[in-house]
Amino acid sequence: MTNHIEPTEEYDGRIRVKLLDDHAETRAIPCSSYTEAITLVKEHQHEVTTAKIIDREQEVVFSSADMDIDVWESIWKNEKRRLSVNVEDRDCPYDNISCFFDDLCVQCKMDKLQDELDC
Repeated sequence: MTNHIEPTEEYDGRIRVKLLDDHAETRAIPCSSYTEAITLVKEHQHEVTTAKIIDREQEVVFSSADMDIDVWESIWKNEKRRLSVNVEDRDCPYDNISCFFDDLCVQCKMDKLQDELDC
């Protein structure tokens, strides 16, 4: 029995890394995961003009012209972790579906602050 199983993140190859170079042909490399795409960008980013990660919907989710890959990777990991956390349901009095116990909507934040000031 395995004590610790790493979660897998596999894709169908529709995630791509595009390596654009002013002096050579553009290369598109299919990847099986974002982790693989990040590794490829890190390996090739200094060899090309721009490195991009393209998602399944053909949207550019990363461009080395706009951001450092280490910063983007950190943000991506934080978002992935945040999405994987089970969030306790909360009945917002303003029916805001984006209102959570640890991330209140603006109206609930104002109410909480007002309650604290009234005490």
